[in-house]
Amino acid sequence: MADRQSGLADRGALASVPALMARNAQQLGARPAFREKEFGIWQSWTWAEAHDETRAMAMGFLALGLARGDFVAIVGRNRPSLYWAMVAAQMCGAVPVPLYQDAVAEEMAYVLDHCGARFVICGDQEQVDKVIDLQERVPHIAQVIYVDKRGMRKYDHSRMNAMADVVAEGRAGHHRFEAEMQGRIDALGPDDPCVMLYTSGTTGKPKGVLLSNRNILETSRNTCAFDDLTAQEEILAYLPMAWVGDFIFSVGQAMWAGFCVNCPESPETMMTDLREIGPTYFFAPPRVFEGQLTSVMIRMEDAGRFKKWLFHTCMAVARRVGPDILDGKPVSAFDRLKYWLGDLLIYGPLKNTLGFSRIRVGYTAGEAIGPEIFDFYRSLGINLKQLYGQTEASVFITQQPDGEVRSDTVGVPSPGVEVKIAETGEVFYRSPGTFVEYYKNPESTAKTKDAEGWVATGDAGFFEEGTGHLRIIDRAKDVGKMADGRLFAPKYVENKLKFYPNILEAVVFGAGRDRCTAFVNIDLNAVGNWAERNNIAYSSYQELAGHPRVYEMIRGHIEEVNRSVAADPMLAGCQVHRFLILHKELDADDGELTRTRKVRRNIISEKYADLIAALYDGSKTVSTETEVTYEDGRKGHIRATLVLADAAVDLPPEGRVAA
Repeated sequence: MADRQSGLADRGALASVPALMARNAQQLGARPAFREKEFGIWQSWTWAEAHDETRAMAMGFLALGLARGDFVAIVGRNRPSLYWAMVAAQMCGAVPVPLYQDAVAEEMAYVLDHCGARFVICGDQEQVDKVIDLQERVPHIAQVIYVDKRGMRKYDHSRMNAMADVVAEGRAGHHRFEAEMQGRIDALGPDDPCVMLYTSGTTGKPKGVLLSNRNILETSRNTCAFDDLTAQEEILAYLPMAWVGDFIFSVGQAMWAGFCVNCPESPETMMTDLREIGPTYFFAPPRVFEGQLTSVMIRMEDAGRFKKWLFHTCMAVARRVGPDILDGKPVSAFDRLKYWLGDLLIYGPLKNTLGFSRIRVGYTAGEAIGPEIFDFYRSLGINLKQLYGQTEASVFITQQPDGEVRSDTVGVPSPGVEVKIAETGEVFYRSPGTFVEYYKNPESTAKTKDAEGWVATGDAGFFEEGTGHLRIIDRAKDVGKMADGRLFAPKYVENKLKFYPNILEAVVFGAGRDRCTAFVNIDLNAVGNWAERNNIAYSSYQELAGHPRVYEMIRGHIEEVNRSVAADPMLAGCQVHRFLILHKELDADDGELTRTRKVRRNIISEKYADLIAALYDGSKTVSTETEVTYEDGRKGHIRATLVLADAAVDLPPEGRVAA
């Protein structure tokens, strides 16, 4: 391990993120800190260069009148200048508030008004236009600063500046602002605000989660030690900057360990950029891993007979012994030889294609990942693990130690974190990462965090006897009982359904009812590819979703899942009896998903009440009209007649299902 040590010192005296950055500039000055791909070329900044750029930016903010305690909204794609803007705001004693770049104007207006942002830093013209449209409704915005100058020449610049000009002003005013800025940095303490991040809002309006320097620094220290993260890591910063996971990985842990943050050119080039960087530390929500597996399976369906046979033969070996080899468990020499050949022919090239050849530590979180998907990646030799966390915890509540990784648990409490299970089955925790408060919302703060610091997660779970690993069943509010008293846990079934490349999303219903039913979203790429191979013509998503052969394919997947669910005595009642394929994809712009792609069950239940009723009243078809939001923000309606189909269920052996 000595060769992996970063050599960073004086960690105990550091009280803020700006102090960490100064430490890195001094001790790791020549090492790469940030990279960004633009116009197809990777550009790099060392820690010394990034620190110098950030200080100049902070002094430019002072020249524009940024005051202590101000909130600075930041919106745009992942790029070094926006990460520096967050640290520069902190240097000024202000609080950065990153926003989702794909948020519609209404969502942005709520956050900007709620936090009272005086400065808004935008990545490009698109984000500037959103802010300009909102300025009459959010009059306290004093300055708009943009990074990309393209298309901005003819705008009114009376309260608008290019970031390059702000940085130039900061450098020019160095002697005027240096002392003031350094004084503000020195005044920052561990309990001062570090960042404010808004929750995804699955049950209502997003809440502003205020996190302190102590929350971020102690969480980063403990989790870097847990996985031995050092300055030699490489990560790809591609997740929304408004999401707490990106902040802890790309700012907190990156600053603490001193590793390099790589920003892709665009979402469209992300997979290419991932392969070029070859990160050693990687995080992705389940949807990313599901999408990559779907693309792999699509390519294999198009492969020749021999390649297809070779792939499935090697993957059978990988699934049987790959995880054991990864965990260092005993495996016979003959199996090791077969796995080595598989790695030479299949696993190695596949990992290289995915960009995963160098991953030392990989994590997934955000929602439960299907066990089949999780096991697929570990069988390739990728050290993929699960963590359980939330914004209010500065991400980490539990993690999986190396050698103790399983698909059905989320690990043991992270260092410094205490976890307990209430009598109701709800999971509670307290830790150094526990948030300060919900901004302007003392009622919700008191409801979520008690006087002793215990935080209610809203999730139901239990600790396994013997291993001490936590198992999450579902959201506590979503776990319920069926009419006959059997347990209802929809996420468990939904994740099994989403293992199939043809199924993009699934929503299961059944609480208080005699049986379960489901909505299914097909994956247009996967099912479209299948339709092409099977000479099935279609002109739209809606037409393909309603095709009889697509229904038969989805029915087959559901019945396979039903057989699997029937084998679990606790959850056998969650088998899907009837289903329909939705005529449109569930969309965050329509309020059906959060910006982190979580299902808003209450919205869906209300919006599609007629479809749910039809699933339970025995109807064969149902006609519906749905409001949709187009990319330019306009509203429209689509009409469709949907087919409702039955699926076979497996009756478990007598006595296996507890009422």
